[in-house]
Amino acid sequence: MTTVATANIPTELLRTLIAVVDLRSFTKAAQMLGITQPAVSAQIKRLQVLLGVEVFDKSAPGVLLTAQGELVVNYARRMLAINDQIVQLAMPRAAHPPLRIGIPVLYGASRLPKALAAFRAQAPDIRYRVRGDASDNLLRDLRQGQLDLAVALTISAPVDARRQWMEDVVWVRAPDRMPEAGRPVSLIAIDESGLLRRLAVSTLKQASRDFDIIFTASGTIGLIAAVAAGLGITLLPRCEVPKDLEPWDDAPLPKPLDIYCGIYLREGVDCDLLADLADAIADTLRPQPSVIAHPRHAAGAANSPHESDMRDHG
Repeated sequence: MTTVATANIPTELLRTLIAVVDLRSFTKAAQMLGITQPAVSAQIKRLQVLLGVEVFDKSAPGVLLTAQGELVVNYARRMLAINDQIVQLAMPRAAHPPLRIGIPVLYGASRLPKALAAFRAQAPDIRYRVRGDASDNLLRDLRQGQLDLAVALTISAPVDARRQWMEDVVWVRAPDRMPEAGRPVSLIAIDESGLLRRLAVSTLKQASRDFDIIFTASGTIGLIAAVAAGLGITLLPRCEVPKDLEPWDDAPLPKPLDIYCGIYLREGVDCDLLADLADAIADTLRPQPSVIAHPRHAAGAANSPHESDMRDHG
């Protein structure tokens, strides 16, 4: 019987291919992988020699896959996912890589640690790496394989989230402070790229209300302190309003759109533990129905910005 030799494809070549495709750049892929750009190009060339096909369309600008390249990428993702699962099974439990979790700044900071602690009691060998960032950045890093799980806020309804729900967004002020009538609205924000800041600005612009962003905090503590001192108001999900501040439900301002919160898993991940963790986080973060059902004020609803106005910025 004649044996037909089969080429073996090193997984590092497939990982380089996926990095180039996801980042749409040989240079960015090299930076992420910690190698030089010529090394990335050499690995892609070697992969193409092994496969006998061109994976990238050289006649098109940028990084564009050929039809055969699309098939290769789809199979590569599946192969790498299976490879990683096998490696994790073979590793000692304590050596499992930490789960990389992303959560929006100002959202769930007081409740997420409780969810992780409760889940860790059931799986004590699991480790976490949690970071806060803007939702757009978290979703981008999830797509690029730099996060395993992301909690993200969006204006549009999620299409690929494992769990999702609506968050009631409210204006927030200090309990004993009333902004002066007839003056521009003083806004306090935490992140120039944050969704809540964009939503506040869009809501006021749609209503033709004058405003000034007078304070951009570097973190949660600074934002809460600035609002509590009466410097201005901010936007928060109702469930995130701290005890020393209050929702301004009767504010003479348009009611902002409610937003979606979704919990997303990295593509290609087939891990029951990660899915269970996503469900545990959702059960902790998701507001009670009575909170979600808070009615919109008639005047605010009439002046609320259309979803399409925010989608272009989100």
